[in-house]
Amino acid sequence: MEDKRQKPIRGIRIRTLNFVMIAVSCVLYVLLIAATIHVSRSYTDVHTSMDDYIGCEQSDTLLTEGSAYLTEQVRLYVVTLDPQCIENYFIEANATRRREKALEQLQVHHDSEEAYRFLVEALENSNDLMVREIHAMRLAAQASGQNLSELPEAVRAVRLSGNELSLTPDEQLSRAREMVFGDAYQASKALITGNVEYSLGTIHSATHQEMLHSAEELERTMSQQRVLISVLFVESLITFILIILLIVKPLQIYVNCIKEDKMMEIVGSYEFKYLALTYNDIYEINAANEILLRHQAEHDSLTGLINRGAFEHVRQVLKVKSQALALLIIDVDKFKLINDGYGHETGDLVLKKVARLLEESFRSTDYPARIGGDEFAVILPDIDCKHQPMVEAKIRSINDTLLAPTDGAPPVSLSVGGAFSSCGFSDSLYAQADAALYAAKENGRCGCRFYEEGIPTPAEKASKE
Repeated sequence: MEDKRQKPIRGIRIRTLNFVMIAVSCVLYVLLIAATIHVSRSYTDVHTSMDDYIGCEQSDTLLTEGSAYLTEQVRLYVVTLDPQCIENYFIEANATRRREKALEQLQVHHDSEEAYRFLVEALENSNDLMVREIHAMRLAAQASGQNLSELPEAVRAVRLSGNELSLTPDEQLSRAREMVFGDAYQASKALITGNVEYSLGTIHSATHQEMLHSAEELERTMSQQRVLISVLFVESLITFILIILLIVKPLQIYVNCIKEDKMMEIVGSYEFKYLALTYNDIYEINAANEILLRHQAEHDSLTGLINRGAFEHVRQVLKVKSQALALLIIDVDKFKLINDGYGHETGDLVLKKVARLLEESFRSTDYPARIGGDEFAVILPDIDCKHQPMVEAKIRSINDTLLAPTDGAPPVSLSVGGAFSSCGFSDSLYAQADAALYAAKENGRCGCRFYEEGIPTPAEKASKE
């Protein structure tokens, strides 16, 4: 666990990525909703502009139709002298009132003062024309001898001039017809029509500009909406890709590692890398526990050190760990002479003493082992070449103790060969340490020698021979 804490874990955190993606998605959705609302408003503006334009056209039409209807009825009356035409005329003027309603509708649908002014002028001209039309009806009624009491108050209120009263009925009727069919009357009607057309033109121009502005705003907003939808699609695509790379793929790799009972690869997001490192630490702890159990079960009955089988097991375990370590191979010098001269019991005591000194001199995390009769080995994890002087000092201290016994045992010495590895227990490590041991023996025994370039391994010696 300490190694995992010391190693900086680099990677994208799923939690951070999740927050970022949620925030980006929320912003995009808010912008998209805002754009949609803006589109709806722009469409409403276009629709409202169209309704206003239609309403304004209807207002102009109402005013034109109302004025034309009055003209039609007064002309019919002076031609046919039908009293119903007078009745229709005043129903339009006082009840139906299409001209006045036209102004009211215009104020509702459009706020253009200029267009309203033109319609007001058209209405005023129409009202002025009504005075002429009512005068013509009074003159025609006088010519036809119609009972004045049957006429509307507005017609009866008209006072004919002395000149008009002096005319014959036919002349009066002709004068009445001239008043509603003559050039002066047509000029007044043309003025009304012109005011209506000016009003309609003003409204058309203003409404057209509003519609163009609303349409442009609608197009711009729809373009923004399309961009936001595209960005949202890209953001979703990136999210799916990140999920595959940071979650789905690492899970597949981890499942395969568990099935194959091996350490996990350090891939994926920060959380998955942390999980893999934790799993690997537990995996290593379990492996170390197995080593410990085997150490307890597979120990040398004489010295208490691990035996050759356990040593080989540790060697295989350390092959998969890329860590620095050192290997020492140790021989008791001239041990056969001690067995022959002092007996096997004394020889066993010497071996126990050597084992005890090895255990006391090295760390609890090291692996001292008895791998043969008088042959020992020590595996020192997390040791590299810069620790060589320290190891040599320990060997000298052990030899000093063995050469000056205080327990009645015969003096002995050790020959030691060592080698270093930076990537676990490599296949060549044992051969290098063995070659260094032979070099130490050839150099007079009672010493420590570490492998270096130029020292032949046993295999190289055999090939030369």
